[in-house]
Amino acid sequence: MASEMNLKSFIDEQISGDWGKPEEILYNNNLVYCIRGADINDVNLGVYHKLPKRFIHESKLKGLLRNGDLVIEISGGSPSQSTGRVAFISNDDKRLICSNFCRGLRIKVDQNSKYYYYLLKNIYNSNIFFNFESKTSGIKNLLFDTAFENIKVKKRDLLSQQKIASVLSALDDKIELNSKINAELEAMAKTLYDYWFVQFDFPDVDNKPYKSSGGEMIYNEVLKRDIPKGWEVSVFNDWVAKTKTGDWGREEIEGNYTERVYCVRGADINGLNGKGEVKAPERYILKSNLSKTLRPNDFIIEISGGSPVQSTGRIALLTEATFERFESNVICSNFCKAISLKDEKYVFNFLQEWKRLYNANVFFSFEGKTSGIKNFLYDSFMDTYRIVKPAKDIAENYYSYVQSLENKKQSNLKQNQQLASLRDWLLPMLMNGQVKVAGADEEVVRELGMVAEDPVSYNVCNDEI
Repeated sequence: MASEMNLKSFIDEQISGDWGKPEEILYNNNLVYCIRGADINDVNLGVYHKLPKRFIHESKLKGLLRNGDLVIEISGGSPSQSTGRVAFISNDDKRLICSNFCRGLRIKVDQNSKYYYYLLKNIYNSNIFFNFESKTSGIKNLLFDTAFENIKVKKRDLLSQQKIASVLSALDDKIELNSKINAELEAMAKTLYDYWFVQFDFPDVDNKPYKSSGGEMIYNEVLKRDIPKGWEVSVFNDWVAKTKTGDWGREEIEGNYTERVYCVRGADINGLNGKGEVKAPERYILKSNLSKTLRPNDFIIEISGGSPVQSTGRIALLTEATFERFESNVICSNFCKAISLKDEKYVFNFLQEWKRLYNANVFFSFEGKTSGIKNFLYDSFMDTYRIVKPAKDIAENYYSYVQSLENKKQSNLKQNQQLASLRDWLLPMLMNGQVKVAGADEEVVRELGMVAEDPVSYNVCNDEI
């Protein structure tokens, strides 16, 4: 039997977290970016610009993270999610720390830190950390020392660690690249929206920016500001043709619950938008409820959930390409609502305006609370919040431009889903020795649909790596 080592044997240094101050004050005057448990998915996708800015004391600078360090969540989780999520640091641009609910890990020089990252990820995915948790003040805590001293793993030499890390990193690097491309595509769509529909500098008949070139603006009494001549003021409900409620069905076929669907929850909305993975569960619903099945250009809106710092009202648009990421019909859960617009040419305008208001924290003003859960006052918002509805020809031009960006984005998300599925299959197989890294094999890489600079092939085996 191969020799084993505990998880603590990999660690050279543990780095305590800090939260600092939100603003620069005397002594707390060192700007840093803080990684919380909520930021772990973004960090693993190479997204660092969304991290909260904090200011810390000079004495805390010794806790700055370096490339190759890991951050592990030690407090948080949920009934269905353990603590122990882990992030790998690969950023030279920002001074990074981890929050009090996390811990930084610096790995010994004779161990491979990327391998250790995947090792911890595999343990997390296997739900092992559930066995090493306590609870204080309603918050779950990872019993770090107990867990890392008692969880044993196969001992591998540095070269074997590097081989495994290289295989899995090839997949994650491609996922990260696709995610960065998608972020740029989203930024392009938003920039154009702001230019055309917030600043009102859409192309006029002479292809010049409308407002800046002296286009006629009309004062609107409701909005108390000027809008382009011919544009309307409406409420969101004026755009909506149909509303679909959610369903949860049954976990397995039971009686008349026979229709297999994927059920999108609020927790899946970020994944639909490319901010993490979609793990919508398979459910079985009544045949009579197939009318709730979602169609291309439907929106899913979260109406229950949120947090003290995150409002309800998150939204996702499902295009025709989105459905290629699912193998069956799609519905939304009871904590969400789906809508269809009267005119699909306005879907990207609807999406961008909704996201603009969400990012401006408008939805916090339209929330109620029952049984400790925040509820979005959907009807009140949809019937009362006034917005500008642009002329159809301008909306159609925007639709034509953004549709191509959205198709590319969805193609990348579909590829990311396939790559993540392959990675998640390989991860435990590599760690327990059931898969051997066999070297480059372009034909196998092509069949797997992976594009990488240094392709590798994977052969199921029973011998050591």
